[in-house]
Amino acid sequence: MPAQVPSAAGDGASTALRTDRYELTMLDAALRSGVAGRRAVFEVFARGLPHGRRYGVLAGTGRLAGLIEAFRFGPGELAYLEAAGGLSDAALEVLAGYRFTGEVLAYGEGEVYFPDSPVLTVEAPFGEAVLLETLVLSALNFDSAVAAAASRMVTAAGSRPIIEMGSRRIHEEAAVAAARAAYIGGFQASSNLEAGRRYGVPTAGTVAHAFVLAHGCERDAFVAQLETLGLGTTVLVDTYDVAAGIEAAVGAARSLGARGPGAIRLDSGDLARTACQARAQLDRLGARATRIVASSDLDELRLAALASAPVDVYGVGTRLVTGSGAPTAGFVYKLVAIADEPGADAPLRPVAKQSVDKGSVGGKKGAFRLEDAAGAALGEVVVPFGDPPAAPPPGGTARALQVPLPTGGGSGGELEAARARHARVRASLGERGLDLEPGRPLLQVDRSALAGRR
Repeated sequence: MPAQVPSAAGDGASTALRTDRYELTMLDAALRSGVAGRRAVFEVFARGLPHGRRYGVLAGTGRLAGLIEAFRFGPGELAYLEAAGGLSDAALEVLAGYRFTGEVLAYGEGEVYFPDSPVLTVEAPFGEAVLLETLVLSALNFDSAVAAAASRMVTAAGSRPIIEMGSRRIHEEAAVAAARAAYIGGFQASSNLEAGRRYGVPTAGTVAHAFVLAHGCERDAFVAQLETLGLGTTVLVDTYDVAAGIEAAVGAARSLGARGPGAIRLDSGDLARTACQARAQLDRLGARATRIVASSDLDELRLAALASAPVDVYGVGTRLVTGSGAPTAGFVYKLVAIADEPGADAPLRPVAKQSVDKGSVGGKKGAFRLEDAAGAALGEVVVPFGDPPAAPPPGGTARALQVPLPTGGGSGGELEAARARHARVRASLGERGLDLEPGRPLLQVDRSALAGRR
């Protein structure tokens, strides 16, 4: 397993300033009012799914423990805050010794969720938990948006593998997180080497058009590539003319003793038509084993449209890493319970927003997925935390969705578990989960047991 970077921050640096100022000013005021030390519960949920989406995919929790561990205010962070002003000496003193001591429960990474699913719960003193809002939402909103897009694309691709190649389209750290989230969603590999080093995501890559352009002719470029990377490599044949490129690629492979290159890649034009023409030409030339890789601004709808085309592998970039039209999962981080007195055992009082269109339901909650005897998902039930769910269907189960936050920094073992979990859960949605058409969420979240807690 590849070596792991100590912190999910990427460079081992503090994550404490990856936050909004108002969280620190809330802490300052809460110290004055006495609320800072009171037991509190915050909940992460989405009020809805992106328009027409049938389910969401939770990702980012495997990175979150490392981000929280790195949420430390060292001399540099404290010096900046002191120079910036606006915080009391008491607040700065608390920040200097900040260590998260609470508990985090979350849906398993790779699990699907629906509107109002309590995907993550933070219980800690108010002054500790309130500081984590931006950090938690930054990780979950981005990673979950990419994982949901990846899941839809994998559905559209059917049995054809997909490679993630969107690093150059987003921030360099976001690119690493996107590669990890895409792998959870079912992608086979990524072009991003840091994702491979840090998390164990399989990596792949060959050459760009620049490599072909740098040579005197395509055949020379292909020979050099095949000799260096092996006869199974993928050659890029659309730098000039596709038909001529295929002719040169097969000729280069023949000169080295193969019937054709391992694959050709098409990255422009009408991919369906060009792939059909390319397949016919490869077959005529005797390169029947040569596969076709297609890329160029693909999303789930374009992938579905290519279902009948003779494409073997896809490469997806921009649309994936920007959430395929939904660049955020829409998660919010809301206080749902608070103690009225200090002490770890002080009873919690449910609290809830009553804002128009932005209301919430108070109280710490437990969540369960109802499944029939064959493992098919039937619904989701949310109850007061500690209460049992309604009786499962005959022969079925009520599977608890919330588990302690992983602490391995998103390591390879955790990543593979999240990937496998998503594959199982997506399969539990049955044929409904294959439907890319806009519609209502596939499962309803039953919160009737929470009646009266708003």
